[in-house]
Amino acid sequence: MRRLLNTMYVMTAGAYLSKDGTNIVVTVEGEESGRIPIHNIENIVTFGSIGCSPYLMRLCAESGVGLTFMTRTGRFMCRVSGPVTGNVLLRRAQYRLADDEKTSLNLARSMILGKFANCRNVVRRGRSDHGGKIDVSPLLECESQIASRMTDVKSCHDFNSLRGIEGDVARKYFGCMDSLILHQKDSFYMDQRTRRPPMDNVNALLSYLYTILANDVASSLESVGLDPYVGFLHRDRPGRPSLALDLMEEMRPFMVDRLVLTMINMNMVNSAGFVRSEGGGVIMNEITRKRVVDAWQKRKWREITHPYLREKIPIGLIPFIQSMLLARYIRGDIDGYPPFFSN
Repeated sequence: MRRLLNTMYVMTAGAYLSKDGTNIVVTVEGEESGRIPIHNIENIVTFGSIGCSPYLMRLCAESGVGLTFMTRTGRFMCRVSGPVTGNVLLRRAQYRLADDEKTSLNLARSMILGKFANCRNVVRRGRSDHGGKIDVSPLLECESQIASRMTDVKSCHDFNSLRGIEGDVARKYFGCMDSLILHQKDSFYMDQRTRRPPMDNVNALLSYLYTILANDVASSLESVGLDPYVGFLHRDRPGRPSLALDLMEEMRPFMVDRLVLTMINMNMVNSAGFVRSEGGGVIMNEITRKRVVDAWQKRKWREITHPYLREKIPIGLIPFIQSMLLARYIRGDIDGYPPFFSN
């Protein structure tokens, strides 16, 4: 099993990353603020105005360490990686399957079923844990509707219908998420999912963590030899990691949505950490972004039993394991792709 290494997040404005031997060195205003051996790192993710030396970029490329640059608000800008080392036969098989509409639809259905099941589990868990404090009727209705739409997915025969079903469930799911927010209701509420920009504090948290998860999934796909830019549900678009977006669909409810609800309900974030920008969107301040990343890293080390492998793994390895299973399916080693189902 692959070892779960740390992701290094750099968020201090004006920080500069450089190389000293095999160490990553972070300096702020000319003063060294930290260093870490590169063999302890799996990915480096920077937010905002962060500089980086070309020598460190080369070291990262040679060491297989992903280097990603994002805006201060968490929007993806670019990713630096070394030469492609994936099996060319695996990638050619991936491209052939992506061009086959029937196979693509089967894979997309599996991923969407995983997403729906995990959305239902988020709602069910909230109802079970807090049933004495909230009105459970909208949650029960949401669970029933998701279950019904899962049946529709299994009999769906074209992408337009599948995307329509997915959009319908997303509206129902995010529409009832507000019922799962128990504290700080004046500052944290959700009517609907909004992006580019997020229009409230909850959407700001979701968008930020979805971007981080997408980067983790893209890195995992590359590590097993797949092309993260050629997907099955999300079709090709220049610069968009379509396969990473496909694969993360089933992970978002368990890895991100539950964490966001926990952070709000446990008062790990508060309204002071969110600011409305001139464009009308909501962004987090630096302190809150660091809290969110810290909570994300800690969650990645929690262990679960993987439903397919029946092995205990850290949550942070889910993207890698699902990437590995997808690669095995594309190679023909297993009969179908087993999506991730949470408990």
